[in-house]
Amino acid sequence: RMQLVESGGGSVQAGGSLRLSCDASGYTPEVYCIGWFRQAPGKEREAVAGIMTGGVTKYYTDSVEGHFTISQDNTRKMKYLQINNLKPEDTAMYYCAARSGFCSPLAHDYDTWGQGTQVAVSS
Repeated sequence: RMQLVESGGGSVQAGGSLRLSCDASGYTPEVYCIGWFRQAPGKEREAVAGIMTGGVTKYYTDSVEGHFTISQDNTRKMKYLQINNLKPEDTAMYYCAARSGFCSPLAHDYDTWGQGTQVAVSS
């Protein structure tokens, strides 16, 4: 079974940057997607980006395109979410999640989740 551990969150001022990491260990399917989601207090969990196994196919939701960058390392086990020009509305718990097959923007399509890493942005 795959396990996911996020790290890299923190408290930053608006305009700053963070790089979130998602460490995938254990069994990994031949073809899978790692999605990044975020959930702000009182709001639903929303997708922000996803990356397929090979690292070439990626997606971003409209609200974060140009603002977030998803990538992975050469081992394909570490996935990253680079967030530049952070804004207070980016404050949320950020999660990575995995599913076999292609990426989906729907949280319920993912069956493996990390514990989350908190991002807090002050103005």
